[in-house]
Amino acid sequence: MKWITREKIKVDRVACPWLIKNFIDPEAEFMFLPRDTGWAKIDNGTVFDVPNCELGHHGEDVSFNSILKKYKLTDPALILLGEIVRAADSHPGNPHAAGEGLRWIAGGFGELGLSDHEILEREFVVYDALYAECKRQAGQS
Repeated sequence: MKWITREKIKVDRVACPWLIKNFIDPEAEFMFLPRDTGWAKIDNGTVFDVPNCELGHHGEDVSFNSILKKYKLTDPALILLGEIVRAADSHPGNPHAAGEGLRWIAGGFGELGLSDHEILEREFVVYDALYAECKRQAGQS
């Protein structure tokens, strides 16, 4: 399936593809389009992390949290990872302390001059490591 979002990816638009590839659609294909795309007109894929979409920001939830809810992913380590992504991508009332570090990492990847697909390829290992630590923190390893 095609999953479509905005270009110039950072925290949530890297975390969501990692979540999708690992827990929803291992064959997912990601497309990154300009900010001014007519998102509501797209009917050949699933749109995420764009304004006014189901799999976007709602209240303090970021797109990662919306995807967890829609696909009923209740793994405590993923829920914890969602708190970190929320803290890194938005400004929630009670942010997880690890969020600031993730925001810095995402910003650094953005400064390397890589394409969005290259960022995904290289940064997925960061989310693999974060998920492993979240599993440890949640008593799952």
